[in-house]
Amino acid sequence: MMLRRGFILFLPRVVGLLVVACCSMSIVYMLACTPKSDNQQLALPRVHSPTAKEGYDAILQEREEQHRNYIISLKKQIAQLKAELQGRTEQLKKMQNQYSDSLDIRLDHSKPEKAQANLLAFLRSQVDKAEVHSGVKLSTEYAAVPFESFTLQKVYQLETGLTRHPEEKPVRKDKRDELIEVIELAVRSLNKPDGVSKAKPHVYTASDFVEGIYRTEKNKGTLYELTFKGDAKHQFKKIVLFRPFGPVMKVKNENVNMADTLINVIVPLAKRASKFRQFMQNFREMGIQQDGRIHLTVVYFGKEQMNEVKSILENTSKSANFKNFTFIQLNEEFSRGKGLDVGARFWKGNNVVLFFCDVDIYFTAEFLNSCRLNTQPGKKVFYPVLFSQYNPSIIYGHHDSIPSLEQQLIIKKETGFWRDFGFGMTCQYRSDFINIGGFDLDIKGWGGEDVHLYRKYLHSNLMVIRTPVRGLFHLWHEKQCLDELTPEQYKMCMQSKAMNEASHGQLGMLIFKQEIETHLHRQKLSSKKT
Repeated sequence: MMLRRGFILFLPRVVGLLVVACCSMSIVYMLACTPKSDNQQLALPRVHSPTAKEGYDAILQEREEQHRNYIISLKKQIAQLKAELQGRTEQLKKMQNQYSDSLDIRLDHSKPEKAQANLLAFLRSQVDKAEVHSGVKLSTEYAAVPFESFTLQKVYQLETGLTRHPEEKPVRKDKRDELIEVIELAVRSLNKPDGVSKAKPHVYTASDFVEGIYRTEKNKGTLYELTFKGDAKHQFKKIVLFRPFGPVMKVKNENVNMADTLINVIVPLAKRASKFRQFMQNFREMGIQQDGRIHLTVVYFGKEQMNEVKSILENTSKSANFKNFTFIQLNEEFSRGKGLDVGARFWKGNNVVLFFCDVDIYFTAEFLNSCRLNTQPGKKVFYPVLFSQYNPSIIYGHHDSIPSLEQQLIIKKETGFWRDFGFGMTCQYRSDFINIGGFDLDIKGWGGEDVHLYRKYLHSNLMVIRTPVRGLFHLWHEKQCLDELTPEQYKMCMQSKAMNEASHGQLGMLIFKQEIETHLHRQKLSSKKT
């Protein structure tokens, strides 16, 4: 009885403890399960705050907004990654098109048309990569790939080695067949009807071919520029062809009218009146009488022999009825670069071809046309490699007499060499010369100014045409290397002096002259004894 009464009294206490325990567990659960903000744990709704349901709705809505913003951020990052991946893919495709075109040219015999299209696309890409339509920037003067020139009978080449000659027939079958194929293709292209003109077309033959130049870029192909006689005097047809290590492709077919293209020949001079008289004989015959589209600018330094030079110029003007000349006198020390620069800037007429020349140069009328054909304002400048004459006293020392000047001017290994280290004789439009900045006027005396200008053109986007020409000669004269020159200029002058005298074989004969005479004397004595 007492046990039942004690149990009844203890039961409310147990129930109260259980209620307290349940409440405590509910509070702990609520604290543990309440959503957190980014920086701190979100608090439970308080007594004076909105109801618990409204509080939880607000918390859930805020959390949902946070997730929504996070998803938007992820989508932006994914879009950026896709764009970057697309850009990388385009770059990869471009590199494959530029450098791996050969991998795409698969001769799939099941699809011959596609294979042919791929091949043609690759070959045309070679034209775009090569220096055909425009020049490319080059780092040094040695980086320029020179052209070689040819006619129907001869090839004029720079790299002669030990056995080849500066001028020779194309004896190698591959070279002969190559040039014949190019000329024949050019003739067929010229005779192909254009479908526009109704006049009877001129039928071109190989005999209309004047000259051509070509060069090979070993990783692209061979570029050919061929010149044919036009329909009238002073008019030409020019064909540009390219062999991208495969079939030759016509690049350009254009009419070139040089009838009104004037050349301003600029000659810097100090003293040397006798040489100027010889120069004017050549200028009168080739420039005035045969060509006729020429102007002469003489820039004279000092006053010594000036009256004699002016007299020669005036006499030529009167006898040839030639008025297209300018005489500029400067009272200062001779500087070739200064003279050429002053002469070029003095011209006030329309844009003109400038031919920078020296008094000891001989040129032909054919060269003047080459000067015009290989220059183009804003596109091309012409740096011909001239043929430098050896000392006639050494070359013809075993002859009874030295031949006339015209008879001496033949291109052979024994008579001279291609002056491929010289950059002084050049043709360019005046606009290109002015835009490039002209000569470095700080260079005094002999040498250096021409190389400086040449490098300027190489560093530009202009195409530099460098080729040996058969109508431009440097006449031999004794070279004096003055003590006033800088060490570098003096070294260049002495090297040029040594190169000018004779060929290796002829110089060897001079060096061993005593030994040869001793041998001949012994032979003579031996024959007498027997």
